[in-house]
Amino acid sequence: MKLASLRTGGRDGTLVVVSRDLTRALPVPAIAPTLQAALDEWTTIAPRLAAAYRHLQAGPVRGETRFDPRTAAAPLPRSYHWADGSAYVTHVELVRKARGADMPETYWTDPLMYMGASDAFIGPCDDIPVEREDWGIDFEAEVAIITDDVPAGVSVDGAGRHIKLLMLVNDVTLRNLVSAELAKQFGFYQSKPWTAFTPVAVTPDELGPAWDGSKLHLPLHATLNGKKIGAPNAGVDMTFSFPQLIHHAARSRALMAGTVIGSGTVSNVGSKDGSCCLAEVRALETIAHGKPLTEFMKYGDRIRIEMFDPAGTSIFGAIDQVPVPYTPAY
Repeated sequence: MKLASLRTGGRDGTLVVVSRDLTRALPVPAIAPTLQAALDEWTTIAPRLAAAYRHLQAGPVRGETRFDPRTAAAPLPRSYHWADGSAYVTHVELVRKARGADMPETYWTDPLMYMGASDAFIGPCDDIPVEREDWGIDFEAEVAIITDDVPAGVSVDGAGRHIKLLMLVNDVTLRNLVSAELAKQFGFYQSKPWTAFTPVAVTPDELGPAWDGSKLHLPLHATLNGKKIGAPNAGVDMTFSFPQLIHHAARSRALMAGTVIGSGTVSNVGSKDGSCCLAEVRALETIAHGKPLTEFMKYGDRIRIEMFDPAGTSIFGAIDQVPVPYTPAY
């Protein structure tokens, strides 16, 4: 099934089931008012949502509306826990190589992960407010999963059963703020301002054979101002699977229902199918030409992130965003 949150009903939105072709939506307040409420009682709520989804798929339903992604918030407008991994180690290796930095061997055996801001995710068609263009605005196209309650110390084999929904992410990064933050050896904060998600989150069964229980084997398309930046396959060269990322995140503490875990920027070895962020494009240019040639995003640039099934149908809907200037109130 496909689920979305409309911008009604307060900060957490109103949960709707969305038709497979992303054209129709059915509010389900009698089942669960919000996606977080559904995740809190997923075992009992999910079958009822699935029944509503089948009903919607069968034909017109009383109370349905046209689904407009511009009215959608992030599927989880705010989450108790957002952790982003860097599962495509080839991407990390490439970026470090471009700046002449060695990569510790442990990066191939132990996932990188940071905890990001989850108090206010932004919607798929929301502008990206940034105070200064010279902060180096970049997109990062990723896959993410949402879990139910995960016990502390869960094994890799057991972690997969806790994946309840999948979606796509634009993990916005202000590249020119990164170096100073990492130099303090205390992680990202100011350089990670906003995170946006696709209009809908989907259950694994919607993905058919493209989902093998741990990785999503489809190209992830990133298009900037109508120009293809890349479409690497998310199931290829993913060093750490989603169950491995869950296992890593839950090593010393339980994860609560509604935890969102990102894959990190999708990347394939050699970037043969292009890239899912400008930092990687610039790294390739630096290696080839001695300096980057591509600029980071400017105000008014449009980034579109989307994934299609083998028939060419959009699975999650598109992230379609523009960075805009932000002026502090005082």
